[in-house]
Amino acid sequence: MSWLVTGGAGYIGSHVVRALDAVGLAPVVVDSLSSGLREFVPDHVPFIQASILDEDTLTALLVEHQVAGVIHLAGYKYAGESVSHPLLAFEQNATGTARLLAAMERAGVDRMVFSSSAAVYGTPGEALVTEQTGTFPQSPYGQSKLIGEWLIRDQAVAAGLKHTSLRYFNVVGSGSEELFDTSPHNLFPLVFRALNSGQAPKIFGTDYDTEDGTCVRDYVHVADLALAHVEAAKQLAAGSGLEPVYNLGSGDGASVRQIMDAVAAVTGIGFTPLLEPRRPGDPARIVADGTLAARDLGWRMRHSLQDMVDSAWRASRAR
Repeated sequence: MSWLVTGGAGYIGSHVVRALDAVGLAPVVVDSLSSGLREFVPDHVPFIQASILDEDTLTALLVEHQVAGVIHLAGYKYAGESVSHPLLAFEQNATGTARLLAAMERAGVDRMVFSSSAAVYGTPGEALVTEQTGTFPQSPYGQSKLIGEWLIRDQAVAAGLKHTSLRYFNVVGSGSEELFDTSPHNLFPLVFRALNSGQAPKIFGTDYDTEDGTCVRDYVHVADLALAHVEAAKQLAAGSGLEPVYNLGSGDGASVRQIMDAVAAVTGIGFTPLLEPRRPGDPARIVADGTLAARDLGWRMRHSLQDMVDSAWRASRAR
């Protein structure tokens, strides 16, 4: 029996694949390679290049590989761009999830771990976000992720699907030097790209009500995140009951200034960040409470902020 990882050639997905492989859960990867890289998938892991919109192909591979469950990471993950491309976000994330669920029902596969997002919360009023915090997504991306959660819950009622959804914030770092963050929009690649081109990274807003005046966000190491996905899969495979959603967060977060200081210390590149005005809608602090995930999934922060920066920097330089 195996576990299908949709989006398994992506930054997060490739870490999940390796974590599954390490505990003998036999990963199978399906990825359209729209943003993933084929070389991120180990040669011995079965790989199928296909879109999750292709229900027939999904059904066939679920049967062929005797898939026991699905870890669903494939999708359109660019929150900012989704405002300009809402139909693409909904097609990939909502329609794609519906097609995958239909294929799973046809193939008799009844376990799913869903890669959701903290974007479902929008701009919460409280600084520490729990699973009970209201969901008010402010982008088509966040909306489409929330719809994905609804579809999965409804399918659980209709067809007995066993599931959980993992909501996380800023995923950084690398568990292996050959695996790096390929996103053109994420913070660490943006900072590294600026430094490598001789430019100074930017800080937007220095007058927030935080310890150093800059925004505080939740950063989690991708290898820690991968372990949580694997533990959720193991729990579902064992028939354990899980909560419908879990936050994967640090509980305290890090400020933008702290990120810049850590980057300077790790890279050895001295720089003075450009200080820009606040961006509209940026809250002072958003940090997730990971208590439930710690209780049920063994979730914990195994890597320091310096570990996150150092591993990401080494992976970016290894290309």
